[in-house]
Amino acid sequence: MEEGLVSVDKFSGGSQAYFLTHLHQDHTRGLGAAGGWCHGPLYCSPTTARLLPTRFPGIDASLLRPLAPGASASLSLSSPSSDGPLSLRVTAIPALHCPGSLMYLFRGDLGCMLYTGDFRWELGCDEARRAKQALLDALDGDTVDTLYLDNTYCHPSLNFPPRPVVAEQMVNIIRAHPDHEVIIGVDTLGKEDLLLHIATALQTKIWVWPQRLLTMHLLGIDESHEIFTTQTSLTRIRAVPRYSVTIENLEALNTECPTIGIMPSGIPWLCRSSERKAKSNGRAQAKYIRCKGRDEGLMEMDYNPLSPPKLFEKDSYALPYSEHACFSELEDFMQTVKPSTVIGIVSSSFCYVNPRHHFRHLCLDSDVNDERVDTKGGYTDKCTPKGKQSGSMNSGRKEGPDLHLNLYRSKVKMKRKECCGAKIDDTEELNGVA
Repeated sequence: MEEGLVSVDKFSGGSQAYFLTHLHQDHTRGLGAAGGWCHGPLYCSPTTARLLPTRFPGIDASLLRPLAPGASASLSLSSPSSDGPLSLRVTAIPALHCPGSLMYLFRGDLGCMLYTGDFRWELGCDEARRAKQALLDALDGDTVDTLYLDNTYCHPSLNFPPRPVVAEQMVNIIRAHPDHEVIIGVDTLGKEDLLLHIATALQTKIWVWPQRLLTMHLLGIDESHEIFTTQTSLTRIRAVPRYSVTIENLEALNTECPTIGIMPSGIPWLCRSSERKAKSNGRAQAKYIRCKGRDEGLMEMDYNPLSPPKLFEKDSYALPYSEHACFSELEDFMQTVKPSTVIGIVSSSFCYVNPRHHFRHLCLDSDVNDERVDTKGGYTDKCTPKGKQSGSMNSGRKEGPDLHLNLYRSKVKMKRKECCGAKIDDTEELNGVA
C-alpha cells in the first residue's frame, strides 16, 4: 500500500487509519506520547480497547474502533499520490498470541495484504483450526499479495511443543520441589492459561503484582479472587515480571528460603546457538530440553522432572512455553496462505531471519530474484505484488520505520548463525518475545 494510508503497530502519525495488533510493549510505542493519542482512528480488539486506558490514561476513547475477531470494517481513504478515493476492507483474525491479539487482513483497491502481528496457531489446536477457517473465509479465494509474518522463531531448529504439554511439565517441576518457593517469569499480558492450569492442577493460589491482578480482572478472569492474590503469605507460587527472574534475585531469595525460578519462554531456545557469545560474557550455560517425535505437530519433551533443564547455573529452569509460532507452525501457515511474497515483521540491524530464506518455495513469486543491492550497500526487496503499486504498509514492529525485506548483509548472516531468530536485548523487558 502507499505511504500515508495505514499504519500497523506504529503510532508516530502521518497515516489515515491505525491498527494495534495487541498490547505488548514493543507494539505500542508512540501511543503514550504527551497529550494522548490524537492522530486518527485506532482499530483494535474489544479486549485491547478495554485494557488500553489502564496502560495509556491519556488516550481519547472516541478514537477507538473495536473490531471483534471475525468482524470486518470498511475504510474510505484518500490516495496521497493522486488524491483519488481508495476503498479498503479490513477483517480481524484471531492471532492466539495473548488476550486481544489480532491479525489484520486488508483487501481493496490496492490489493490483498495480511499482517499477522505476533501469533501462534498450534498444529492440532481447535482454536487455531477455527482461526484458520476464519482467515480462509475472509479471503474468499483471493490471493494474499503480501504477507507480513511473525518470523520470531523462523528457523528449522526452533520447534516447540504445544503450550498445554509444556504447562503440564511445569506442574511436574513444581511438584518435584515441594519445599521450595517458586517464581514464574511472565509478561504484563499473556500466559493467563498457563497460570490457571498451574493453579488448578496444584489446587493453590498464585501471587501476582497489583497491576497484573487488575489486568486479570479486566479480562474477566478470577473476579471472585479465588485463584490470584497479592498476599504473599497465601501461596508459595508467585508470577513475577519476567525481567526479575535473574541470577542475582534468585541468589538473594535463596538466602531467605529455598527458591526456584521458572522461565516459560522460547527465548532460551534462541540462545542455544549463542554459546560463544555467552561464554565471552561470562554467563553460565543453560542445559536445554530436546524434543523428540512428532504426531500432527505434537511433540514430547525428553527430560527428567527431577532434573529439569537449567536456565542458569542453578535454581532456575527454562521451558519452551512460547506464544510465538515455531518453525513447523510457520511452515503450515505459509502452506495455508500461499502468498505472492512474504516479509518478516521482526527486523533489526542486529539479527533478521528472512522468512523467504526458508519459505520462498511456498510463495507465488518464488521465481523472482529479490536480492538487489540498495544504495546503502545492503539488500532490500524491490518486488512488486502482482499488478499492484510498489510500496509498504507502515509498521512499527521492532525498530524498522517501515517494513522492507532486508536480505542478508554479511554481518547479519554471521549474527543469524548465532541467534537463529529475533533480536534479544538484555536491557529490555522483552514483553513481545515469549
